[in-house]
Amino acid sequence: MPPEIKPGRVRLVGAGPGAADLLTVRALRAIEGAQALLYDALISDDVLALAPATCLKIQTGKRAGRASMAQSTINRLMLRLARRGLEVVRLKGGDPSIFGRVGEEQDFLHGYGIETEVVPGVTAASAAAAQFGFPLTHRGEARRVVLTTARLEAGALQTDWSAAADPEATLAIYMGGAEAAELASRLIAAGRPADTPVAIVERASAPDAVLTRTSLHTLAAGAPESSGGPVLIVVGDVAAQAGARVLAEVAVTQRAARTG
Repeated sequence: MPPEIKPGRVRLVGAGPGAADLLTVRALRAIEGAQALLYDALISDDVLALAPATCLKIQTGKRAGRASMAQSTINRLMLRLARRGLEVVRLKGGDPSIFGRVGEEQDFLHGYGIETEVVPGVTAASAAAAQFGFPLTHRGEARRVVLTTARLEAGALQTDWSAAADPEATLAIYMGGAEAAELASRLIAAGRPADTPVAIVERASAPDAVLTRTSLHTLAAGAPESSGGPVLIVVGDVAAQAGARVLAEVAVTQRAARTG
C-alpha cells in the first residue's frame, strides 16, 4: 500500500492593493514557496510572477459585479489540493481579514483538519491614503475609521447608516463605484453635511491610479466615469487633503526646475 500523504497547509495571504512592492516579506515568502496558488482576479501580474514556474495557478475570480468561482467551489478546491500534500496559497487582494471571507475559509478547512495561516496585507484605504497624501484619522477631524462595502441585498443598499453618518468618522467604502451616487444621497439623508469632502480613488497603489475630489452633494448628482478598475470612496473631512501634498510637491519640483 502507498504511504499515507500528509496534508499540506493553506496560507490565506493578503496581496495588498496591487503593487508588488507593498507585499509584506511574509507574503512574498509564502508566494515564492507555493505549490498551488488560488488567486483573485485583481491580483497583479507582477505579484503572480513571484510564484515558482512549477506552481499550479488557478484564478478564482472574486471581482465585484462580475462572475467568479463560487465560494463553496473555492473551499473544496483548497481542501483537495491540501489533501494532496501541497503548500497552498489562497491569494487575496488587500488584507484577507477585510472583506476577504477569511473566517469562512478557515472554518471550512479547520473542519477537515487542515492547518491554515493568515498573512495580513495592506488594505486599499491605507494604500490610497499613503499614495495621495491624506490621513485616515486626524486630530480635530476624524477620530474613527469605518470600513464598509456597498452591499446589495434584494436590490437595496445595506449599510449601517448611523455609523456611516458619524461626523467624526472617516468612511472608506469598498467596491462602491456603481452605487456611488445612491450612497452619497443616503449619507446626506442620514445627516452627513452635503458639503462633506469625498475622495474617489481608482486602482489605489498603481502608477496609473486616479484621484477624483468631490463632495457628497456633487457625487449624489452623478458619479464620475470609471475605467473599470477597483474603486474606493473615502468620505470625511480628511478627504479634502487628498492630493494636496502631491500637488504641492509637484509645484516645488517645477519651480526648482525653472530656477535650476
